[in-house]
Amino acid sequence: MPPPRTRGTGLRHRLAELRGPEVPAKALDARALAALAANPGCRRRALLDGAGVNKAALAGALGAPSAFGQSQFAFTRGNAFEAKVKADGGAELLRLVHERLDRRAEPPGGARVPELAATGPAGRTARTELALREAAEARGEWTLLDHPMLALDVAGSPAYLEPDAVVVHPDGNWTVVEIKSFPMLDGSADPAKVGAAARQAAVYVLALEEAADRLGASGAEVPRVRHRVLLVCPKDFSNLPTAAAVDIRKQRAVTARQLARLTRIEDIAAALPEGTCFSPELPAPALTAAVESVPASYAPECLSACELAFHCRARSRASGAVTSLGRSVRAELGGLSTVEDVLSAARGMSGDPDDPAVAALRRAARLRAEALAAKEAVPCP
Repeated sequence: MPPPRTRGTGLRHRLAELRGPEVPAKALDARALAALAANPGCRRRALLDGAGVNKAALAGALGAPSAFGQSQFAFTRGNAFEAKVKADGGAELLRLVHERLDRRAEPPGGARVPELAATGPAGRTARTELALREAAEARGEWTLLDHPMLALDVAGSPAYLEPDAVVVHPDGNWTVVEIKSFPMLDGSADPAKVGAAARQAAVYVLALEEAADRLGASGAEVPRVRHRVLLVCPKDFSNLPTAAAVDIRKQRAVTARQLARLTRIEDIAAALPEGTCFSPELPAPALTAAVESVPASYAPECLSACELAFHCRARSRASGAVTSLGRSVRAELGGLSTVEDVLSAARGMSGDPDDPAVAALRRAARLRAEALAAKEAVPCP
């Protein structure tokens, strides 16, 4: 008799079935997690990301491809800039950390750069946590972790994340470093890009906090994860690195709250019909039915954050859902979930007159009718 399957093993097997036979899992990165946290009500994205489904390939198979992602030129430029920042054992990077975040510490004359290679994401995570423990215990030294691997629990499933760098200060505390290729002009960068970087860094900080908790559970002294991260960018129009300290406490709190609201992935998977699969190799009708079996929460903001946005937008418009008009509009309309319901309430054909949303719609319809009547009454010159 075979041994019983554990809960974790059963979930991994189920998620592998959802991806399709022989389809490798796509890693969930901090950018995707930040976007997921911004829309915690979308079960479709939570399940597809948790299962490691390649949403770009899925969107193409559904006939709604998206030009979502970073260009090859930007990717190459970013890698070249990161290599420059980390050259010579990270000397320039550590100088910027000391200058912007920790002037009280001894200037870094050098740093420990531990080897973090291991087999698989789980192995790399364990190796990273060992290096963090050793660095925290080696007080008085600077340590640079280049592309460590961190694990963050997302809706009951681990997500493996790879920040650009984590620096361990001489006092044993940890700082996340984000290296971006967009310029910092006269000491400031594009606020939208800085905000996106801050949200990604907040995800890394949450993962580091989980690692710190695991160290504390094993009896080690719990280090402090700093909530001011270092954002490194090219200075002006050069390729020289400069940096700014970014306080991500607000982004961290919002991301933690939103991730906590996510429905557990195993609960979403359990509600699916037997045999559901999201393999791009399936016929289009079967694939469409599989995707539509998972509820989505589309909003225009998805267009800049999710590969399936064009498919979900088409479905949202076809059903007349008011979410296609934006979250702020949806919030104002209360229990009216479709455009048809909104028009019916505005015309007085349905809805509770005491409902503030219904009352506002009827008043707006009345004012519009009066304005049109006044316009028609004005004689043409």
